[in-house]
Amino acid sequence: MNHPPVIIVGSGLAGYTVAREFRKLDAEHPLVIISRDDARAYSKPMLSNAFASGKTPVQLGGASASDMATQLRARVLANVEVRAIDTGRREITLDGEALSYSKLVLALGADPITVPLAGDAADEVLRVNDLASYAGFRKKIEGSKRVVVLGAGLIGCEFANDLATAGYAVDIVDPAPHPLGRLLPAPAAERVQIALENLGVRWHLGTAATDVSRMPGGLRVVLKDGAALDADLVLSAIGLRPRIDLARDAGLTVNRGIVTDRFLATSATDVYALGDCAEVDGQVLPFVAPIMHAARALARTLAGTPTAVAYPAMPVVVKTPAMPAVVAPPVAGEGAWEVEVAEDGVEARFVNGAGALSGFALVGTATTRKQALARQLPPVLA
Repeated sequence: MNHPPVIIVGSGLAGYTVAREFRKLDAEHPLVIISRDDARAYSKPMLSNAFASGKTPVQLGGASASDMATQLRARVLANVEVRAIDTGRREITLDGEALSYSKLVLALGADPITVPLAGDAADEVLRVNDLASYAGFRKKIEGSKRVVVLGAGLIGCEFANDLATAGYAVDIVDPAPHPLGRLLPAPAAERVQIALENLGVRWHLGTAATDVSRMPGGLRVVLKDGAALDADLVLSAIGLRPRIDLARDAGLTVNRGIVTDRFLATSATDVYALGDCAEVDGQVLPFVAPIMHAARALARTLAGTPTAVAYPAMPVVVKTPAMPAVVAPPVAGEGAWEVEVAEDGVEARFVNGAGALSGFALVGTATTRKQALARQLPPVLA
């Protein structure tokens, strides 16, 4: 008897991980993976710190689409866009083809956030969000010396550290008063700021870019405060927005991401979502650890054993070797930071109203406390 396949839309970490985990549990059920790019397996978190180490896009890339098809005993469709989902007919529409599914997994990822910029070079601002865009970035930066990074969040700081280490002159722009403002309290963020400054990074905080224009010999970035920065290349790292359009157009419930319950189930029967596109039980967590936990739980559900995802405490490592940082964002609820500042590090603990540890941020030598503090944290999702 022919069974419609399990279809996974997306070949990033979320899509391929749930496919691998599913194959451990079910070696026979037909499996189709659809990718809008070349479906090569690679580690996206490595993109923001690969330059100084000299890693090329080819070196970062792993198994090809055909290799993954063999490994997963799956049909892998590369460079194919899913145009529509019909949850009533249980099928998806591609260019010139409709495929039925038994279960559908949306691992669509997220798109870089863009802000309106004036100027005749606004369209030259680069964004690195996958292996192909990293390859374009590597090609563009050849012969460059000056880089302006828009955004001082996790990815912006990682790129700034990487590029400055590689010898580039780096200016970084962000409206917030401190880098990593959504992750670190001010005393910890200041340590990262000073360390990158010592590498040569120049900070422009409390302002934003308004205009990117071509000038003889390069680009000029104009800021809200009136400053002008000359650059050879401008890289935007402002953040990511979950891809929800396909799900919304199919009638699925969406909010910040594609809304799912603890079983990764969307509002449509046998349609699931995970990874950067998903809002799981009210939380959007665009990090590696939640993806891995979600993929393992969803694989069991797809194989016939409904399994709710559980998230333990999941500290996030910020890849800024100039000043290492680890953060476990506070679990929702009121509380306050308690900060201990030492010469070689900062330990900040977020304590809730009941006096219990709810999150932490560590920089410098204080990062050695990561495991000890993580053991004291409540689960993110029990």
